Amino acid sequence: MTTKIYTKTGDTGDTGLFGGGRVGKDHPRVEAYGDIDELNAVLGMARSVEMMPRIDEVLVPIQRDLFAIGALLATPNPAKMREQLAKARVDDDRIAQLERAIDNGEEELEPLKAFIIPGGTPKAAALHVARTVCRRAERRVVHLRRDADTEIPQLVVIYLNRLSDLLFVLARVANRRAGAGEVTW
Repeated sequence: MTTKIYTKTGDTGDTGLFGGGRVGKDHPRVEAYGDIDELNAVLGMARSVEMMPRIDEVLVPIQRDLFAIGALLATPNPAKMREQLAKARVDDDRIAQLERAIDNGEEELEPLKAFIIPGGTPKAAALHVARTVCRRAERRVVHLRRDADTEIPQLVVIYLNRLSDLLFVLARVANRRAGAGEVTW
């Protein structure tokens, strides 16, 4: 017998957390990992639009990171959270990898002299949407960290902050590689 996708356990408006416990579906923890899930889906969409192997290769490990970060955020137990963080490999080295990817992308670009209006090619536009979802996820995680009974590692906030910068650079790179100009404000 196959397992059904619906469990009916959330029909009253609450959901189970990783490692036990239930909270409302509008709980800040659920909002935070929900935004991470949305970001992951938007990155999947961005990868499917105008395939650009060198950009898409950067995004796949990020999507894996986001699965692990989502699991971490869904885990209220600090010991289990540390296990998820180790599994996610979200550490100073991973942050440095994001920074190197940003630096590599910027080597292809003209220096910024004005604000850029999001858009351009479908690939770049999708990456700009991902960037804004990432910023929202970052805000939700910051809000969750401020909650007195929640221990969320600072590295998660740093990761999301770097990721949004990387997505901005990748959007610009996608436009440049496609020969599309950028519209400035």
